[in-house]
Amino acid sequence: MTTTLRARAILFDMDGTLVDSTAIVERVWGRFADEHGVSIADIMRTSHGVKAHDTIRRHGPRGVDVDVAAADLAAFEIEQTDGLIEIAGAGRFVEQVPESGIALVTSAPHALARKRLELCGIRVPSVVVAAEDVAHGKPDPEPYLTAAAALGIEPGDCVVFEDAVAGIHSALAAGMRVVVVGGVTDDVAHGLTRIVDYTGSSITQVDETGFSIVLGN
Repeated sequence: MTTTLRARAILFDMDGTLVDSTAIVERVWGRFADEHGVSIADIMRTSHGVKAHDTIRRHGPRGVDVDVAAADLAAFEIEQTDGLIEIAGAGRFVEQVPESGIALVTSAPHALARKRLELCGIRVPSVVVAAEDVAHGKPDPEPYLTAAAALGIEPGDCVVFEDAVAGIHSALAAGMRVVVVGGVTDDVAHGLTRIVDYTGSSITQVDETGFSIVLGN
């Protein structure tokens, strides 16, 4: 069974959507939890798809310097590559999207996003909205609205690929359609189009009015 969507742009989240960085994320936040005496379980329940600054504010100990802690976290995380893998078919699928209609919208910093995509052999779009580019991260709609504005495309003409609850909320609040990647079970994903990965999916009928997204799993 296939699903076909028409769009003028696709906006991709990164972690959990294009690359699987679960092992790294758990290692990085585990280090933070150990250093600051906080619960790694609590962090992992709410951090996925959220800017590190926001997670540190929520879970860090009283008096923690959020900027310093986030910088330390970023410096450690960018060196972590063991366990990073491509979501099946992501690189091939991304290659098919026209450059005028693609953006990366991630809660990671620019340097980390570029490194992870390059390590997995996935094209880095010209338009990247990363943690540094927005005042309000996901689940606020600002990241996705910023990307649509950069592309010059109306939100309703965009399809977002997301795996995280925060990101899904962000995209829906921006007035965009969402394809859920993976198995998130939160109520916000109920009734949305889903794929396990990108195998069997493709882009067809590319023209000046947009393109068709054929989802095969």
